[in-house]
Amino acid sequence: RTVNVPVIVVGNITVGGNGKTPVVLALAEYYSRLGVKVGILSRGYGGNASIYPRVVSATDNAEEVGDEPLLLATRTECSVVIDPIRARGASYLAEALQCELIICDDGLQHYALHRDVEVVVMDNRKVGSGFLLPMGPLREGMWRLSHVDAIIHNSDTMPTFDNAVAPQFLMSLAAGEFVSLTDSSKTASVESINEKPCKALAGIGSPQRFFKQLTQMGITLDDELALPDHHAFSEKDIRTGRVLMTEKDAVKARKFAHEDCWYLPVSATISSDFFNLLNAKLTKRGLAIEQDQ
Repeated sequence: RTVNVPVIVVGNITVGGNGKTPVVLALAEYYSRLGVKVGILSRGYGGNASIYPRVVSATDNAEEVGDEPLLLATRTECSVVIDPIRARGASYLAEALQCELIICDDGLQHYALHRDVEVVVMDNRKVGSGFLLPMGPLREGMWRLSHVDAIIHNSDTMPTFDNAVAPQFLMSLAAGEFVSLTDSSKTASVESINEKPCKALAGIGSPQRFFKQLTQMGITLDDELALPDHHAFSEKDIRTGRVLMTEKDAVKARKFAHEDCWYLPVSATISSDFFNLLNAKLTKRGLAIEQDQ
């Protein structure tokens, strides 16, 4: 099904989180800055909303709308809609909410929705064993990497592939200051956070990536708690003392947080060549883009 505005799908060919959400945020911020009315579409994994399509607001509960959609609604001023039938959700964004561009968070394998641009996000795990599910981590075969429009690597180095693949770009994640879960106006620097013993938790696709990031920032961790991706938090998950977590975890853990719980927001930096590539494709689709100065 085709909607009457361009659609960008940001997904992956492996199971587990690879860093799609920062890419979606970067795209939403970039095109919003250019004056494009952006809508973000998600399946709403982990939520249990009773009516779809459902517009997500920053005041919603993650249990109802899902952690990633809530994070996207909190971090951007874009319309965020969840719908397991993505084509229906895309139509709602385009027609009811008058969005000019739709960015689909995940859904690369949701072929019922036509897309104009496909972006794959990968991390250091690349394609793992190279086998399809259930033997390996691949949702689709390696051939898929030559059919998408771009590959973004959430990695320090550019990997190599034996087969032909789409244009590749590196992404770096820049950390902001730590933000209090109980008072979002309260921030703290690395130096002040490090004044107390720190415990870290992460319920993301690759928890060790978050722990490594903290140690590379110079933070000494007394304890690390790795939880499953999209983990449903309870009070027992929140340790006493200074606790550090990802922003994605924070939207679920906030109601259990004490005054010494902090999250680390991150923003993706991607080469301008990546955005130029997308702009060329979207312009052909009819999207009016005033080039960023």
